[in-house]
Amino acid sequence: MTSRLNPYLSFNGDAKQAMEFYQEVFGGTLDLNTFGDFGQPDAPEAHKIMHGMLETTSGFTLMGADVPPGMEHSPGNNFSVSLSGDDDAELRGYWEKLSTGGSVSVPLDKQMWGDVFGMCTDRFGIPWMVNIGQQD
Repeated sequence: MTSRLNPYLSFNGDAKQAMEFYQEVFGGTLDLNTFGDFGQPDAPEAHKIMHGMLETTSGFTLMGADVPPGMEHSPGNNFSVSLSGDDDAELRGYWEKLSTGGSVSVPLDKQMWGDVFGMCTDRFGIPWMVNIGQQD
């Protein structure tokens, strides 16, 4: 297996809904495993997601899970998930879906470096940056 780097997102009980939302946005195959699948099926957290992985036909991999019992969920502002490329229609489609129900901090628009760029936070509190480069 080739090494790869991808985001792993933490959620506070809504990982299933978030990962299903990202599958709606990007398509692909979503695998979800609950704490109950790998432990005590009668535990209070049995229905929560222990590990989720979305793999898309575009080559994206996004992982996520609910925080395990005993760990604190503390969302921060020290990361963003970045999408970039030159397929205007594809990236604008992702932007529309990700920003719906969330908040836009930088509208998707042409920037001083010549690309179209925007920043939003989706309805699950995950910050996204979208950069649409000029096609050659």
